[in-house]
Amino acid sequence: MVTRYLESPRKEADAVHVEIVKAGTGWMYPVRKGQILRIVDINGNQAVDTIFYNADNTAERYSVQQTVQHQRNALVGVGTDLMSSEDRVMLTVVADTCGDHDTLGSACSCESNMIRYGFGHRYQHACRESFLARLLAHGMDKRDQVNNLNFFMYVPLDERGNLNFADGISSPGKYIELEAKMNVLVLVSNCPQLNNPCNGYDPTPVKMIVWDPEGGCR
Repeated sequence: MVTRYLESPRKEADAVHVEIVKAGTGWMYPVRKGQILRIVDINGNQAVDTIFYNADNTAERYSVQQTVQHQRNALVGVGTDLMSSEDRVMLTVVADTCGDHDTLGSACSCESNMIRYGFGHRYQHACRESFLARLLAHGMDKRDQVNNLNFFMYVPLDERGNLNFADGISSPGKYIELEAKMNVLVLVSNCPQLNNPCNGYDPTPVKMIVWDPEGGCR
């Protein structure tokens, strides 16, 4: 079982970087080895689609396959090591007040919007487009878009192994903290999805907070 509800002693006033990411927008930021990244679900029930890259070699990136195999669990929580395509630890979850973050649902796209919800939803903004915009600005492209994980999104598996998009289990102010085990480039799409419960049908902002390895706690 994934552990839940381990709070952090870190204070926002000690952070080296604080930024609000609006719903439906992307965010890309380098987090150095040893730094701590906190993602805060400000209003609750907001899915935060995320990919990690080795900042020194972006050909190495987050791997859902290695992560699930390494921990033998499809959900992310305290103690989870997020693994790379080279089977190395990229980040470790060191605090979490929500638990059961999804690794399997992947990102929404214009194509999936159309297939799931009808042709009229084809042109709604989607996470894959937010990812691509940030990747292109960083000199990368669509081929660098790999399967992501979804913080604060609850996608339970039924007894047949089917995925189900369920009401979120997060609430206002819930957060997850990750310690970087290498220099990582964090790519986020703060999900704009309006058609299923992952955002409570009302996408909202999230907050990103980064602390240096030393002096981050009081």
